[in-house]
Amino acid sequence: MRGWGKSVLSILVCAGLAACDSSALAPRSTEVLPQSRPSGLKPREAETPGAPRQSLASYDLEVYYARVQADLLSQGLLRTDGGGPDTPVTDTMLMRNFERIALAEEYARGQGLKPSRGELGRVKKWLKPVRVSVEFGDHVPAEQQVTDRNQLSQYVSRLGRITGHPISMTTGSSNFHVLFMSEDDKKTIAPRIKQLVPDVNPTALAVFNDLPREIHCLVIAFSDEPDGYAYGQAIAVIRSEHPDLLRRSCIHEEVAQGLGLGNDSPQARPSIFNDDDEFALLTSMDEMLLKILYDPQLKPGMDAATARPIVQDLAAQMTGGSGPS
Repeated sequence: MRGWGKSVLSILVCAGLAACDSSALAPRSTEVLPQSRPSGLKPREAETPGAPRQSLASYDLEVYYARVQADLLSQGLLRTDGGGPDTPVTDTMLMRNFERIALAEEYARGQGLKPSRGELGRVKKWLKPVRVSVEFGDHVPAEQQVTDRNQLSQYVSRLGRITGHPISMTTGSSNFHVLFMSEDDKKTIAPRIKQLVPDVNPTALAVFNDLPREIHCLVIAFSDEPDGYAYGQAIAVIRSEHPDLLRRSCIHEEVAQGLGLGNDSPQARPSIFNDDDEFALLTSMDEMLLKILYDPQLKPGMDAATARPIVQDLAAQMTGGSGPS
């Protein structure tokens, strides 16, 4: 897992829940810990009379995540270029990464954050149109809401073009809900998810009751049928305390994972589906993974052996032929 979150569950049976863990930074550098509050800084005041004021707990998270982002940027990570000459992609690499990211599951079905055994699963994707809506907690600043809404809308349009699948924003009836919530809104998250999906798996729902700071953002996707593989609904939760780039990175990864790219791989490069945090935003290879997943030849529930020749052919077409791994 790359530092954000991903998950897959069906309406009655959790198919896996992934969370973002900033401990992924540890192999490269000492974890950035919140220090004493910098002189002159203080929690945000309410923007309008009667509006809630930011708590110290939320402010401390804001300071912590700002320093996490600064640490990553100082190492040359969180790239936004999508990859380049230093990140070539061959058909062998693309096929391997598709199997690990789209078919394997990081977390065991129905067991919350319990790691899976890593075996390859089945194709998971949407067949029905994806209608994305956005919601904000009461403590998310109004100016930030405008930025997040615009970035999400632009990204959703891009995903529709990449996949060829009907994916769009809506203010009406939706099936993909993106919730921007602060620490001060956390008591409303689980009840809202329960309202959106009454039969949500209790193990998955419990994760939202007390999110540790190591969970930056996450997504849960629900199949239309118990133990199914065709998605019918998804909910992404993104912490509003993140600075702009980390928050945008959460948007990119959570929504893409909610479409079916639910795992990470340390071999995936250039990719946001990698724990190394090298890339912050959807890359050229990630676009190819989405194009393969949403090719009509791949059906929800198709196993790895059946999908492999289709993926191999598509990967060769996209990369111009065979190449080294």
